[in-house]
Amino acid sequence: MKSAKSRVSRRAVLAGLGGALAAPAVVSAQGAYPNKTVRYINPFPAGGATDTLSRIFCAKMSELSGQQWVVENKGGSGGNVGVDALAQSPADGYTLGLGGIASHAIAPSLYAKLPFKVPDDFTFVSTIWQLPNMLVVNLDLPAKSVAELIALLKANPGKYSYASAGNGTTLHLSGELFKVMAKVDMMHVPYRGAAPAMQDLLAGQVNMIFDNIPGALAQLRAGKVRALGVTSKERTPVVPDVPAISETLPGFDINSWTTLTGPAKLPPDIVARLSELSKKALESEDIKAKFIDLAATAIWRSPADTLAYRNSEEARLAPIIKASGARVD
Repeated sequence: MKSAKSRVSRRAVLAGLGGALAAPAVVSAQGAYPNKTVRYINPFPAGGATDTLSRIFCAKMSELSGQQWVVENKGGSGGNVGVDALAQSPADGYTLGLGGIASHAIAPSLYAKLPFKVPDDFTFVSTIWQLPNMLVVNLDLPAKSVAELIALLKANPGKYSYASAGNGTTLHLSGELFKVMAKVDMMHVPYRGAAPAMQDLLAGQVNMIFDNIPGALAQLRAGKVRALGVTSKERTPVVPDVPAISETLPGFDINSWTTLTGPAKLPPDIVARLSELSKKALESEDIKAKFIDLAATAIWRSPADTLAYRNSEEARLAPIIKASGARVD
């Protein structure tokens, strides 16, 4: 018969063993996300600025999280096709995507009907970057400044066209804002992304594009297009010789911005983990430098501040969209 002392000792050992086993389980539960590949939907085709910047961001998130972040390009309808796919994905943190001004601030005012509801169908984690557009024209267009372009368009209403990455993108809205403020008429030609739009600009099928700066830089540096202005309030250091459109049209100011977004009802602990990872990524010196090289600014915001910013941008842009008459039924 075992002594009381040995019975107590055995209980103590088992209790200690149970505690030792339980502790790693708790740590594992807290640090389990992500424990497999994360799918990141970019709602625009490969080759454009959103693709380049998304891949830089996802590479850093892979490094920090210890799991692969795989970019899936799902373009169409100014980003709405990919965004709708994201909205319908499981809210488990393994399907995330690129949101932003086009789908989450412009589209609700531009489209009469959307397959998703903003902001209800999404979880906003953080902003990622802000990026101005650049007005570039085909070399055959007889305008070498914004003022000359305005004069040309006024003399030839409806004759010239501008391309965009699709209805509801900032490339589109930049053109509509330009039309309203300059009081000119030009035709909008939407594409399924900025890359195919640029290809047709180079081929002379369209006359101009308000492209994200990274998408236009290579063609500008190769001498294949002419830059007339940037859409930010002030000039950008990446192309300091290109004036801001606001220097000719005071008050002209529109920039692309993006968010790390998930489907609605993403669990709070996963949101907190993603927010933490995003902050580390976007405040790292290598990401800042890589973004700056592409004229983008890395910006981290908390989930609450990201949602508040989205709300304020929709309120700011709705009157511009209404004034432009650019409603899509």
